Amino acid sequence: MQTENRALVAFASKYGATAEIANKIGQVIRKAGIEVDVLPFNRVNNLSQYRAIVIGSASYIGQWRKEAVKFVTQNEKLLAERQVWVFSSGPTGEGDAKELVKGWIYPPKLKPVMERIHPVDTTVFHGMIDMKRISFLERFMINRVKAAGGDFRKWDRIDEWAAGIAKTLKG
Repeated sequence: MQTENRALVAFASKYGATAEIANKIGQVIRKAGIEVDVLPFNRVNNLSQYRAIVIGSASYIGQWRKEAVKFVTQNEKLLAERQVWVFSSGPTGEGDAKELVKGWIYPPKLKPVMERIHPVDTTVFHGMIDMKRISFLERFMINRVKAAGGDFRKWDRIDEWAAGIAKTLKG
């Protein structure tokens, strides 16, 4: 049974930065009077109870987390029947997040699926890299692509995007 005014924010996060973004989106939507669950993909059970679904994944070297790709591909049909918003988090450094990733929002291999789902909106948010928490291999790859360490998330932009979702859901 689909709940009239219930939303889901489902996410994949490796070190917690994307989870924090998902939680912030959930807070903004909840503040607008909409019931919302914020869950990692592996804890999502029954999508039919949600009117709207926000999908978010951390991105590393042009790839989403495996659990995010699996969720989208396995639930494509039901997602196509809902209002869906999609975000990625990942680029670090100064400047426009979409420009930093050259317009990339989600992995190119998901493009056909996303075209069938027809998200209401897609975006990319700046991410965070805590150089003390990542592995040697990750540090090597980050240095190789000249990514900056630190927290570059723009909370005002995340708030604004989430407020747009809440406004759409309030109708």
